[in-house]
Amino acid sequence: MERRHFMRAAALGSALSPALGAQAAPANVGSAGAANPRDYQLALLQQLAVPVLGPMAQGQLKQRFALELSPTWDGRDPSVAYLECFGRLMSGIAPWLALPVDETAEGRLRGQLQQQALQAYSNSVDPASPDLLNWRSHAQALVDSAYFTNALMRAPKVLWEPLSAQTKARIVAEIKGLRRFEVPYINWLLFAAMNEAWLLSIGEDWDPMRMNGAIRKINEWYIGDGWIKDGQDFHFDYYSSYVMYPMLLEILDVLVARKAPFWNAKPTDLLAQATARAQRFAEHLERFIGPEGSYPPIGRSLTYRTATFQPLALLAWRKQLPKSLPEGQVRSALHAAHVAIWGGPSNFSASGYLNIGFRGPQPELGDWYSNNGSMYIASAGLLALGLPASDSFWTVPAQDWTQKKAFASAKFPKDYPVNY
Repeated sequence: MERRHFMRAAALGSALSPALGAQAAPANVGSAGAANPRDYQLALLQQLAVPVLGPMAQGQLKQRFALELSPTWDGRDPSVAYLECFGRLMSGIAPWLALPVDETAEGRLRGQLQQQALQAYSNSVDPASPDLLNWRSHAQALVDSAYFTNALMRAPKVLWEPLSAQTKARIVAEIKGLRRFEVPYINWLLFAAMNEAWLLSIGEDWDPMRMNGAIRKINEWYIGDGWIKDGQDFHFDYYSSYVMYPMLLEILDVLVARKAPFWNAKPTDLLAQATARAQRFAEHLERFIGPEGSYPPIGRSLTYRTATFQPLALLAWRKQLPKSLPEGQVRSALHAAHVAIWGGPSNFSASGYLNIGFRGPQPELGDWYSNNGSMYIASAGLLALGLPASDSFWTVPAQDWTQKKAFASAKFPKDYPVNY
């Protein structure tokens, strides 16, 4: 029974320092603009995760998480928001959860959140739990199940392996059951493929057409110089950050690791190509960050905030940043962007949950599919926290990023297109 995980978490919580205590309201990171970049991100992770995982481990998330819907909400069952909130949050914090637990304040917080996450995963598929998630009434579940399984892929030893056989069987059944939904020819292809990749990664039956077909279609939509279309038409937005590159890379990881079949192609070559293209896209993202940390507020789903920089954080975590982007430069750029967004008017409600907005509460920026659960994809900007504090990403000297150099009249490299 996963109840044991929650009881252990409660015991661990009493040992945390006041700054990281799970029972206290998390501090607003907005006042910490000059903080060490890793400390700043860790405070933000805590502020995102504690109000979600604590209640969900107790079966009380739905009771406490008051829903906020976009003014243009399309009328679907609003309970899809809880799967959005949990799945997206877990996808972003999974690499950090996978680090070792120790007796530091951070280590104790990690141990607590690990145990709460395990109980939350159990509750998410338990028919007797008040926090059973909505897997079946709307195709939106296909989207957020992919973040749910992506987290399990990113931290299998702490999030998947400790679960009971019953919980594992329930999760597998719900993920396979999502094949009932038609997959539109947009970024949703990757959500279906992510679920199949996860099933493959744990030795379950998987559907090669859903996985390999998505990879082929995404490559057909590649338009050059690091950019991928989302469907037939090109939209100038950040969906290559939110979905395309992160999911494509990690799906291909599984395909390569499992030596799975891919007709008339070599998965290792596909992974190398996708990595090079993601690195090029990351160069664009880094150049978007202004001297003070601002970046262009373009396109749909703008309220996902710093999920915009998921590829930079992901490549940092994977130790695959391009040579053109030194770690100290990326760390500084990401910190500036985080402070620019999270240091503004409160991005959280009075009860501690994310609101709809780009920088503060701006519900008018919501799309027809937006709710406050959707906003938890912002945790994807924190993937570099999967690197321990001793890693070179956090310890090398800080460097100015491209726009800061450019607008200080300092030397900076010119930018040229690529043809891969």
